[in-house]
Amino acid sequence: MKAVRDAVPIDAVVSEYLQLRNAGGGNLKGLCPFHDEKSPSFQVSPAKGLFYCFGCQEGGDTVDFVMKIDHLSFAETIERLASQAGITLRYEEGGYTPGRQQGERIRLVEAHKHAAKFFVDQLDSPEAEIGRKFLASRGFDQAAAQHFGVGYSPAGWDHLTRFLRGKGFSDKELILSGLAQDSRNGRPIDRFRGRLMWPIRDITGEVIGFGARKLRDDDNGPKYLNTPETPLYRKSQVLYGIDLAKKDIAKSSRAVVVEGYTDVMACHLAGVTTAIATCGTAFAGDHIKILRRLLMDNSGAKVIFTFDGDSAGQRAALRAFEDDQKFAASTKIAVSPGGMDPCELRLAEGDDAVRRLVEESTPLFEFAIRSVVGRHVVDEPEGQAAALEEAAPIVANIKDPSIRHQYAVRLAGLLGILDTQFVVMRVGQLARWARERGSQQRSGARGGAQAPARAAGAAQGPAGPAQALRGPALNLRSPVALTERELLKLALQRPELVAPAFDAYGEDEFTAAPYVLVRRAIEEAGGVTAATDGYLARVRDVAPDDTVRSLITELAVEAIRNKNVDEVYAGIQLVQVRLRAVERRIQEVQGSLIRLGSQAAPDHLSAVQNELWVLEQYGRALKDRGAAAL
Repeated sequence: MKAVRDAVPIDAVVSEYLQLRNAGGGNLKGLCPFHDEKSPSFQVSPAKGLFYCFGCQEGGDTVDFVMKIDHLSFAETIERLASQAGITLRYEEGGYTPGRQQGERIRLVEAHKHAAKFFVDQLDSPEAEIGRKFLASRGFDQAAAQHFGVGYSPAGWDHLTRFLRGKGFSDKELILSGLAQDSRNGRPIDRFRGRLMWPIRDITGEVIGFGARKLRDDDNGPKYLNTPETPLYRKSQVLYGIDLAKKDIAKSSRAVVVEGYTDVMACHLAGVTTAIATCGTAFAGDHIKILRRLLMDNSGAKVIFTFDGDSAGQRAALRAFEDDQKFAASTKIAVSPGGMDPCELRLAEGDDAVRRLVEESTPLFEFAIRSVVGRHVVDEPEGQAAALEEAAPIVANIKDPSIRHQYAVRLAGLLGILDTQFVVMRVGQLARWARERGSQQRSGARGGAQAPARAAGAAQGPAGPAQALRGPALNLRSPVALTERELLKLALQRPELVAPAFDAYGEDEFTAAPYVLVRRAIEEAGGVTAATDGYLARVRDVAPDDTVRSLITELAVEAIRNKNVDEVYAGIQLVQVRLRAVERRIQEVQGSLIRLGSQAAPDHLSAVQNELWVLEQYGRALKDRGAAAL
């Protein structure tokens, strides 16, 4: 397992899902894929092979990341990483990677891989001439079809099913994958028959489903038939073309959202290589999360939606507006002349026209307002009033006050209302009411029985190691806790700087219960003096539970607070933790002397006084000589 984990760099795996940037100290950062955030708190340490999110506390190594993000079992994750690294696994039963022993997801991915090749091969068959003609009529030649992996599904009942059975897949696997379906006689048949096939890939490039376009008039099915919901395929979490577009989206900080497979093809062939599309569903929250992780929500990022110019397209644009402010990106709308989609526009006017469509897009806020105002006769007072009442809430929902004010003024101009201040005040009133409603809802939620887990703190629930890691036990405003944290970070990240002194530190020298557990784990893993290859993995492995393991990962990834991380800085942390422990013990001994009083036995009193003298001398030496006194 270690060989598999070490063979695939964690930054290479993570960067398949999100954009990573330099975070300093050899670390990388990005937007967390496990929770919704606007500023990057997710960090990756390539040198340590670990990731950690300081927002949601998810963390671990390469295996943990793949298991969490793709919802795989441990065995499936190891199989996938081994395959990626070219490592052959040997199972305990003996023999090399028998197909039946592979995890369910791995098997389904493999079935889709074979199916995609089967469909591509079938596109050259005489029967598929109708499909080739369809592609040609849309401006796509053979090279374009090959680039996007477009294929053809034969019109017979079970061509693909028989082909995949020959590859060793069971009927149960074929039905579970969505490639086949039950028939009346109980035997599976092909789901896709006589259609043009587009492979739908996830962000890593694995085929997880298909989109199938009707070609014949006698096909009574829908125009487009997609893979049903399967363990691999969730249409609300898939963007067609994301595997091809992700690098250019991250590089250019721009994504173009179109409506169909042929629109994606047309855009990419025209040079708009950041185009992606949803798969038979509206653009929604999960799609936004995928894009935001690639765009990193920097202020220069742009998301451009292309919709048909008809009323349905406008409604789609306004639905997108509802989610717009989850982007920090500048969101725009591109509607081509005559309401043509990018594929039609490329056919009619060429590649340059597609590029111009994207470049000349309109800000989404403006498009939304103009769409509403355009439905009313604003030459009449009644029309002005109706348009204002419908458009003002859209402007009021703009969160940025300065942008909201500018669009309120623009709305007044579109309506032909000379009293601009009246429109500004109306928008402001609606925005204030919306804020008050939101505040009341948040107050109600806080007053309910369900409190956030992090706010619950150490006082709730049964006592235990995992419990101790939550809540106020880690008071990072405390200089004591900060120093203890810094020393543990050094012990995990730069053990050579604190060895061998750290190994002599007792658990009682750490005041925060969670840090005591981390100190114990380091000791059980052999200590800092024995920190060789696999040291961090050993510390994480001996952690008593996932919560302690999460804290270890956090400390191993978190940046050390000083630019110059050397023996001098490490010595300061060692001295501070030891000195505070000595001072605490001095206070305890002084309290004992007070309690003993003059009636104590002379020998006992002398021993306590002697301990106090030794402690005071040691404390003075630590202050005067620093690390040399340890």
